[in-house]
Amino acid sequence: MKKMNIFCFGFGQVAKSFIKKLKSEKINFELNTTSREDTKNKIFENISYKSFNLSDTKFDRDLLEKLKNADHVLISIAPINGKDIVLKHLSTKLKFSNLKWITYLSATSVYGNHDGNWVDETSLTNPTSFNGKNRLNVENSWIEVSKTQNLPIQIFRLSGIYSYNFNILKRLKSGEARIINKKNHFFSRIHVDDIANILHKSLINFKNGEIYNISDDKPASNEEVIMYGIKLLGIKKPKTIEVSNIKSEMLKNFYNDSKRVSNKKMKKYFSYELKYPSYIEGLNHINHSI
Repeated sequence: MKKMNIFCFGFGQVAKSFIKKLKSEKINFELNTTSREDTKNKIFENISYKSFNLSDTKFDRDLLEKLKNADHVLISIAPINGKDIVLKHLSTKLKFSNLKWITYLSATSVYGNHDGNWVDETSLTNPTSFNGKNRLNVENSWIEVSKTQNLPIQIFRLSGIYSYNFNILKRLKSGEARIINKKNHFFSRIHVDDIANILHKSLINFKNGEIYNISDDKPASNEEVIMYGIKLLGIKKPKTIEVSNIKSEMLKNFYNDSKRVSNKKMKKYFSYELKYPSYIEGLNHINHSI
């Protein structure tokens, strides 16, 4: 594979894991990213890159030159004030000849509540939360822009992300975790390493206009995962609280939705075997790494 030119809008844990994966595969690439901070040169994993300022209200116009040379673009910035800031500033500046691959990272919150039933990419999208509605609006905006400008795009709907740095074991150890008393509440998860692996797979197996659920094999309740976590750590069970007592409105809205997210399309199209098929393998690995 010839040298890639990657532009990451947002450089959080998913984008960083993707870049680490490319480095581990010995892929040659140039990297540019964005941040709400002032533009500056940075280093990640011994990779030198430039991080350009991009916010809701402004952006560093010098990024346009780097974007013009990009052949792969990853968008991981969540909607701000209900809008996608990449499209807000740059929707007319994305059509350039080198571009082979755009991936927008959305979320399974777009499906809304399905009363614990399975959902796939053909299921009704009826988001109940503010975040879910914004995500769906941005998905539709990207699809529209891709059609009008003939841009190559795929959308990954990510389930709840966990990783070495962000996981239930850390929250149990810190005393933050609570069991939420909500019967028949299911949600799906995905380890960040699996997201990175699938992004890598999609560099070759790219199909324009497709949407994929990115999820593991085992949807589970909050209580099930916590009970497994306390078993691993050998600690006491945390307090149980009612949904009505959750202080965060975002988290409270999360518990209004219950669904099991199917990953059949993802696994079949990318011929992918999950590194962490469920929270069990994922938490076991994290616990052994601590």
